[in-house]
Amino acid sequence: MSPHISRKARTTGLSLAAAGALIAAAVTAGTAGASPTGPDTTPKAAAASPIQMTASHRAELLRDASATKAQAAKELGLGAQEKLVVKDVVKDADGTTHTRYDRTFAGLPVLGGDLIVHRAKGGAVKSTTKASGAKIAVASTTPKVAPKAAAQAAQGTAKTFGAKQAAAVTPKKVVWAASGKPVLAYDTVVGGFQKDGTPNQLHVITDANTGKKIFQYQGIENGAGTSAYSGSVEIGSKKGGSGYELTDDARGGHSTFNLSGSESGEGKLFTNKDDKWGNGKADDPETAAVDAAYGAQLTWDYYKNVHGRSGIKGDGKGATSRVHYGQNYSNAFWDDSCFCMTYGDGEGNKKPLTSIDVAAHEMSHGVTSATANLTYSGESGGLNEATSDIFGTAVEFFAKNKEDAGDYLIGEKIDIAGDGKPLRYMDKPSKDGQSLDSWSEDAGNVDVHYSSGIANHFFYLLSEGSGAKEIGGVKYDSPTADGKKVEGIGRDKAEKIWFKALTTYMTSNTDYKGAREATVKAATDLFGADGAEVKGVEAAWTGVAVK
Repeated sequence: MSPHISRKARTTGLSLAAAGALIAAAVTAGTAGASPTGPDTTPKAAAASPIQMTASHRAELLRDASATKAQAAKELGLGAQEKLVVKDVVKDADGTTHTRYDRTFAGLPVLGGDLIVHRAKGGAVKSTTKASGAKIAVASTTPKVAPKAAAQAAQGTAKTFGAKQAAAVTPKKVVWAASGKPVLAYDTVVGGFQKDGTPNQLHVITDANTGKKIFQYQGIENGAGTSAYSGSVEIGSKKGGSGYELTDDARGGHSTFNLSGSESGEGKLFTNKDDKWGNGKADDPETAAVDAAYGAQLTWDYYKNVHGRSGIKGDGKGATSRVHYGQNYSNAFWDDSCFCMTYGDGEGNKKPLTSIDVAAHEMSHGVTSATANLTYSGESGGLNEATSDIFGTAVEFFAKNKEDAGDYLIGEKIDIAGDGKPLRYMDKPSKDGQSLDSWSEDAGNVDVHYSSGIANHFFYLLSEGSGAKEIGGVKYDSPTADGKKVEGIGRDKAEKIWFKALTTYMTSNTDYKGAREATVKAATDLFGADGAEVKGVEAAWTGVAVK
């Protein structure tokens, strides 16, 4: 066997954790299928599907976009003080490119200024998607409020939400354009730890002229996953200087590290002498490492094989996983700053949160960050969480692991309340007692882990349809907001529609209405304007009261 692929390593994911931690609240704004996963071969879908790019091809497209960004800004009619910053590019099989830009004004980052330019094969602009339609301009870039005052106010906000050791970094001047008229603002990041021990990266946006808080969102993204017994699996490792290292060169060099109870640092890379990892029990530190590596491997393979995306950022580079975080920490989280997944060991340090669903859910936060960058607050935060639930579910189906078959239940192995019930239900989210089945005007004020129910329900309806049915031995019964029947189009198509919408049409402040528009566009691109797929998308959104 190649030294880059390990021999079979046994693992049992024993991640039984507290409900409150698995659905830890992100801070909200202060104001403000049955079908198998596989390539769709219809001509329309093939033409509009993203191609699988090598890292060098993607880098070339990014260089070309950077070289022509001034011309692009002129084509878009941007002001003299506005500049574009290339973030990502997606290319379809028919030659269409979707280039994602961030924006600056007088050298300051514009929050809510991101946009996507869609160009035909010949280079002509087909359309543009903007996070904000407002003219980006402020009268002055000289603030009336001192940075120190903004930092103190941000610390007070963080402590209100229970943050511990909350230290604020020096506020950064920005232009806030995500809502209302653009204003000069401060973006202050408050560190420390959240209530449950998760690192804190609370962004507090303050009007730089009045000192009033405009918005806030959490930079650390954490959520729910299932506890899976993955059995004997193969994971990527390689020969090191004195044995083997848990580094998967076949998947961008993804490596797994042992924090050994620490809450900071990279940790120590897992190594051993025989390339046999873990014993299937939590008492062996390697077992959690195997689960984490296996989940990362499946997530990489899913995005590459199903959506043509090589790695979380699409650049062919692997992330890292850190296990054994802190003491009795019952959660897991994704952190952009270290480009890493981090897992706690649960209650009594005996129930590590390392499983397929946890890895896929959390690493999908990284995909979202690298593409639409949906702000982790309000309705966009609910869509961010739902995206991770959707792709966590998709990876579970993709894995075809006999010990943890794919389903539309989240946390079905955890048994939080001791009654055998799942943590979340995609067919009827409200069955958990807190998640939303459908949209209402208050949806933006609901914890993102519960407002995500709207999009989770949409995805189930789009995949499988409404009403009672049994799929893979699991019984479901999905209602609709208006009582009308919805016909599913199959999970395979639903996944591709959501991915294309996320990567080519959603922006940082997309709300549920915007998500409907984005998925209709994606379905139209993939399957045609008059197809059953577009009608299915529209019917599924209507089924969750998003019109």
